[in-house]
Amino acid sequence: MNRNVKKGQSPRETALNIMYRVSEKDAYANLELNKVLNREDFNPLDRSFITELVYGTIRMQGALDYILSLYIKKPLKSLPVWIHLILRMGVYQIVFLDKVPDRAAVNESVNLAKKYGHAGTVKLVNGVLRNVARGKEGLTYPLLDQDPLEHISSFYSHPRWLVERWLHQFGREETLRLCAWNNTSPQVTLRTNTLKISREELIFRLEKEGIRCFPGRYVPESIILEGIVSLDSLAAYQEGLFQVQDEGSMIVTHVLSPRPGSRVVDACAAPGGKTTHAAQLMKNEGEIKAFDIHPHKLALIEESCARLGINIVETRKEDAANLPDSLNQWADFCLVDAPCSGLGVLRRRPDARWKKEAQDIDVLADIQKKILSSAAKTLRPGGVLVYSTCTLTREENQSVVKWFLESHGDFALDVIPDISELSLDKETMQSGMIQLLPHIHGTDGLFMARMRRKG
Repeated sequence: MNRNVKKGQSPRETALNIMYRVSEKDAYANLELNKVLNREDFNPLDRSFITELVYGTIRMQGALDYILSLYIKKPLKSLPVWIHLILRMGVYQIVFLDKVPDRAAVNESVNLAKKYGHAGTVKLVNGVLRNVARGKEGLTYPLLDQDPLEHISSFYSHPRWLVERWLHQFGREETLRLCAWNNTSPQVTLRTNTLKISREELIFRLEKEGIRCFPGRYVPESIILEGIVSLDSLAAYQEGLFQVQDEGSMIVTHVLSPRPGSRVVDACAAPGGKTTHAAQLMKNEGEIKAFDIHPHKLALIEESCARLGINIVETRKEDAANLPDSLNQWADFCLVDAPCSGLGVLRRRPDARWKKEAQDIDVLADIQKKILSSAAKTLRPGGVLVYSTCTLTREENQSVVKWFLESHGDFALDVIPDISELSLDKETMQSGMIQLLPHIHGTDGLFMARMRRKG
């Protein structure tokens, strides 16, 4: 049974259908939410509730399944998909949403079960959720001191393989902090389009449009918003005065630091945040070649450039792992923002933690090495190469850089440019590598390494 979101559906049914597509059709939660909320005529409260139900239920599905397993004897995988999703959403409201009365959560879930199930599953949903509501104050989880892996995995709702990895990499306390951080709502950060306006002027303009905001922490273009705002409809957005971008991603382009008038290759450019930021730092002077393997993603870069008033970017469909020889030694700067496991952005993409597997990491590292080797050929002697990911694994970060330098003797790590607000110590700047950790820096978890071609 596959039902598209239809006009007139309740917020809960709308959320349910979005979660079905994420679960069964491999859709992305943020894209499905935007598609539905932009199309349907929901009031602000309904929009907020739908967003909370979708992101919250998906984010906490590990904890929700643990709770359900206490009340359902058979394996949860044996449940019909729709009923499993209804139960998760019902438990999320009962356990995690204080403003939703238990009775409403149970009754609305039963109504959904009547539509998406049969008499037996209706009875199951009613009985399980009533029992959860009665017993929620006494819920217990595996004890942290006795079994840290099971405790963190179930209580903080992260896959066991990932918690096990982080316990080994970071230790117990850091893993607890990181998992807790991933379960909080991310702030929206804007990058001021300095080709058109200053940060101070943009803050003033946004405040006039009713947006509460304040300067970011690390880079001079960043602005942090308070609360959830529909940005596409703002006049300031339509005029190209800003781009939505995490502050950590802005740091990557500052590490690259392309000069006005220079030649830049962005090997894995879509959706274009770093491409357009590079154009800003270059004062829209020079040349940027932006590549991606997917034509529809190149269109996103072109749309952003048009809105932001950038005309130095040429987009082209290319496989970054096999760039043409015509680009050899063409560029002064090259950015490889490589495809990765994305384990540094789980706070922002709550469905991502459930789409990854441990075996993906080695496969991705091999792809990253091929892309880095291909992109490096585009640099002239003395040119700067920045490699970045949005993940936390050594295999995709430091180990890839180590392999690259060992196999490309004409490259060496380069000093990180001074980003004063980031307060980097001298040793980190000299090392040429930065690892941002979400729970420490308050940004997405990004890795970046700056290298230079000798000669």
